[in-house]
Amino acid sequence: MPRSIARSTRVPLIFAGPGIKAGQVCESPVELLDIFPSLLALTQMPARSDLEGHSLMPQFQDASAPREWPAITTHNQGNHTIRTKGWRYIRYADGSEELYDVKNDPNEWTNLAQVSEHAGKKVELAKWLPKIDKGPVPGSKSRILTYEPSTGEAIWEDKPIDKSAPLPEP
Repeated sequence: MPRSIARSTRVPLIFAGPGIKAGQVCESPVELLDIFPSLLALTQMPARSDLEGHSLMPQFQDASAPREWPAITTHNQGNHTIRTKGWRYIRYADGSEELYDVKNDPNEWTNLAQVSEHAGKKVELAKWLPKIDKGPVPGSKSRILTYEPSTGEAIWEDKPIDKSAPLPEP
């Protein structure tokens, strides 16, 4: 994942129309997967249990309504970020972790993942990591990075990455 996850995952989301209270700004993180369940609710169609996102109807009515779920972003197999109003937790395919207090560190410069006083916060946020983490579609080579934990091998677009290769510069 890019060093500044916030720049890559922060997407303004604007809804307007019947059933949505005008003039509100919701500061809670949501995810693009929430759009379809929200549209179902706005059009009074039945909710679907097979969708990963959650309806934003509570926030449409009251922007300060608490979210029951964090925003979850996946970038290639095994790389996930969990974002709440105050925290961002990242776990990479190789098991390494990052934890940021985004209220006090909005630029995410200080990784708190190894600070013992934040161990409980890591456990709390890690509960939201996806339980199913499917790999890319077989034969797909377009911009796909995979990681094989048993060998520690990273594969980019179907080609192994030499462990001694230097990290690319942005």
